[in-house]
Amino acid sequence: MSQTLKLDLTDAMKAAMRAKEKERLVVIRGVLAAIKQREIDEQIELDDTQVLAVLDKLVKQRKDSAQQFRDADRIDLAEKEEMEMKVLQEFLPAALSAEEIARLIDDAVSSTGAKSMKDMGKVMGLLKPQVQGRADMSEVSALIKQQLS
Repeated sequence: MSQTLKLDLTDAMKAAMRAKEKERLVVIRGVLAAIKQREIDEQIELDDTQVLAVLDKLVKQRKDSAQQFRDADRIDLAEKEEMEMKVLQEFLPAALSAEEIARLIDDAVSSTGAKSMKDMGKVMGLLKPQVQGRADMSEVSALIKQQLS
């Protein structure tokens, strides 16, 4: 599989360096470091789907942190997390609409022949590569549970 997403990140890092965009540069370097760390830990080269999973995780961390900072009345820190989240989201594909997610779930349920909750793993296995980075996996999971119960 092509390494286009990693190349995009590297190009964005170089552009941020040239433009002297310090905050953006820090975020992009952090993403590249997280990707490199996972490659070293697992002794593999990540493809675009795996890079999307890393990006997805980093966005979720930023979202959780921003919420915690807002709850603690630290708006300055929450805004920093949200800015970082915006930079990360630039590298994610366009989000799926609720209708698109519902249609993908219907297709996955019918193609796997899922009838009950014990078939949840099959449905998730089929859906995950299709929605990774384009939808919140916990929301997708909840929708599948709703349909299978």
